[in-house]
Amino acid sequence: MPRALRARDRQPRSLTATLLLLGLIGSLLSAPASAALPLPADGSSVLRIQGSNTIGAKLGPALARGLLEQQGVAAISVRPGQAENEQQIIGTTAQGRSVTIEVAAHGSSTGFVALHNGSADLAASSRPVKASEVATLAALGDLKSRDAEQIIAIDGLAIILHPSNPIDALRTDQLAQVFAGEIGDWAQLGGRPGPINLYARDDNSGTYDTFKELVLVANGKSLAGGARRFESSERLSDLVSRDPQGIGFIGLPYIRQAKALAIAAGDSQAMPPSETLIATEDYPLSRRLFLYKQPEAANPWVDALVHFAHSPRGQAIVAQSGFIAQTVQAVRVQPNPAMPAAYRTLAQDAQRLSVNFRFQEGSASLDNKTQHDLDRVLSFLKDQDKLRHQVVLVGFGDPKSDPARAELLSKLRAMAVRRELAKRGVIFRDIIGLGDELPVAVNDTDEGRIKNRRVEVWVY
Repeated sequence: MPRALRARDRQPRSLTATLLLLGLIGSLLSAPASAALPLPADGSSVLRIQGSNTIGAKLGPALARGLLEQQGVAAISVRPGQAENEQQIIGTTAQGRSVTIEVAAHGSSTGFVALHNGSADLAASSRPVKASEVATLAALGDLKSRDAEQIIAIDGLAIILHPSNPIDALRTDQLAQVFAGEIGDWAQLGGRPGPINLYARDDNSGTYDTFKELVLVANGKSLAGGARRFESSERLSDLVSRDPQGIGFIGLPYIRQAKALAIAAGDSQAMPPSETLIATEDYPLSRRLFLYKQPEAANPWVDALVHFAHSPRGQAIVAQSGFIAQTVQAVRVQPNPAMPAAYRTLAQDAQRLSVNFRFQEGSASLDNKTQHDLDRVLSFLKDQDKLRHQVVLVGFGDPKSDPARAELLSKLRAMAVRRELAKRGVIFRDIIGLGDELPVAVNDTDEGRIKNRRVEVWVY
């Protein structure tokens, strides 16, 4: 567990419970009478979603059902589609007309292909759109624009061991070597001698896709042939918790009786898979989940689903589906001597919000997630009466040859966030730049440097 980022959020269900309550309130406040979205005259599907299995297996259909409920549609059911990994969410309006939303989950790349050929209205993706895909889809508009790219959830994995295993933390490069079979004995990792037994999800699992992308592929490895594969998350977790030599990876809801490791990227501090550290995207095994659409979509159901996904009810569905919602919470952080003095003072007297502001690659502009996060932070500050002199922004960055330059750039990042929130009426207590202190990722890759260039929000 990290010394400088150790959060007192050891109740992973508390945030989920709050989101479920918000979602219930949101559903109660939704007025079925407002169901004014048009229906196709030919009875075809009102919305077609194609892409990521991580989203399409459960979250996509759940959001589609929620949208139909919000629109006053009744008798909703989920039926298999025409092919494997395809589903139809079907309901009936008050006038007796049938309404169908189609969700096909064949992989993130298929979503962009479907947008291009017109067979989908929304592309679901568990990765950012590639530059080649942006070029291919240029006729539809800029897929990297804020209107097109929508971050609807954060995903995170836990690395689990038997509760008696003395190892508490591993680096991502060590994990890659373990699951590639290159490290085969616990003694090589500082544990008790004995063979390492590998437990992994099957190839159809979005959890496996995440692990493969963030750990194996990122380190040039592939999964060892001797790994035991499982369709069931519960069974994998239960077997690891009974195997003193076992190690596996799992979605957060399925840790159960197993022990979850803290994970580090390179020389960054190890972090536990807490909801807060995944929500801020500091935890190394976290990633964003996306919906992509045309910037000016002709189908009103497209914008309706995106808006619903960002709403309190939509984010409650995100949490129910096992992912991390983006609702802002205040969290206590344990101060310790390893922290910079200014940061330690914050930890002693203030609370950190469960959101980080990050920047576009190679740019001083805030990224697309920021648009909604600014609104979420503002809503939190209003609700908690903290708009005036209660907020501190802390900027971070990657190393520079001149430490003073790194500190200046980190403060300028914080000032960029300050400008946006000041437009919304926030008066700040302080703006701090901490340079390359407290890295959350390696600095020898573009992805790592982007993660380290961040701004935290603290409130008194």
